Amino acid sequence: MAEVLVRCGVKREPGYLYYLNKEGNVARVPMARAGQKSSKKKEVLVKCGVKRQDGYLYFLDKGGNVARTKMARGRKKSAKKPAKKKAKKPAKKKAGKKKRR
Repeated sequence: MAEVLVRCGVKREPGYLYYLNKEGNVARVPMARAGQKSSKKKEVLVKCGVKRQDGYLYFLDKGGNVARTKMARGRKKSAKKPAKKKAKKPAKKKAGKKKRR
């Protein structure tokens, strides 16, 4: 479950990518499209100043608020199951060559 850090209420517009920049502020940039040149002009929407901690993923949730959740890193290894033994198949008979007299 995600933990909301700052309630921003950012309204999203289509065609933009919303993210948290290095300073911890909510920013947006026009999405890149094939065959088009984008200006790549970054626009800061809300100055939050969120301080990041290791092991957390920071994102904008559906309501436009800054949230974080614990990163899923690695998994606990379960006990190894014993390998199943394969049943041996009966050997196929080879067709021999006929002798000519």
